[in-house]
Amino acid sequence: MIWQQFLSLAGSYPLALRGLGMTVVLSLISLVAGTLLGFGLGILRTGGNRLLSGVIGAWVDLIRGTPFLVQIFLIFFILPEFGIELDAFTAGIIALTNLAACFICEIVAAGIRSVPTGQVEAALASGLSRWQRMRQVVLPQAMRIVLPPLVGQYVLLIKDSSVVSAIGLTDLTRVGWLVVQRVPNGLLVFFLVGVGYFIVCYPLIMLARRLERRMGAAHGEVQL
Repeated sequence: MIWQQFLSLAGSYPLALRGLGMTVVLSLISLVAGTLLGFGLGILRTGGNRLLSGVIGAWVDLIRGTPFLVQIFLIFFILPEFGIELDAFTAGIIALTNLAACFICEIVAAGIRSVPTGQVEAALASGLSRWQRMRQVVLPQAMRIVLPPLVGQYVLLIKDSSVVSAIGLTDLTRVGWLVVQRVPNGLLVFFLVGVGYFIVCYPLIMLARRLERRMGAAHGEVQL
């Protein structure tokens, strides 16, 4: 019985590879777009404009405080009511990018705020413009603090990408649901689905751990 199930699973590997590929592509596009947008929002949030900072903060809190499944349903099912038709892939990219940008915005803003005020004042006294201060003084120092949590956020986003299966995208999780209809062993099927996510996420986990150790060594403290 088990052997027959393994044979059925082996025959499903093209579908599994397709789902794994969809998960990787979806995550990669969302990570790149979310990182660019998140850095922009993080810089604007700390730029000194209270109104703009408040608006960005309210949006970030709204996204962070609501379930991702609800957000993706709103984008995929509700926007067409207003004449905005999106296919499942585009809706998934938009939802994941927005989610990533909001979390990365807060990580970047925290990194910028951690730069000592004296460093900024010294740059100001040197006659650097606002953009020059940000590019030459603030961001290089903030990046050392931002990198470990940023990589950790990437891991969380890849796992969150499994929600897109709810709107019909054939990612790794949806492949698991399709396969379990042919191989009635949910424990085995979704164990293998979990292994697939682990294979994608583990390099990033190791990178985040390495960056944390390097940060800990730089600050003379032990990071676990």
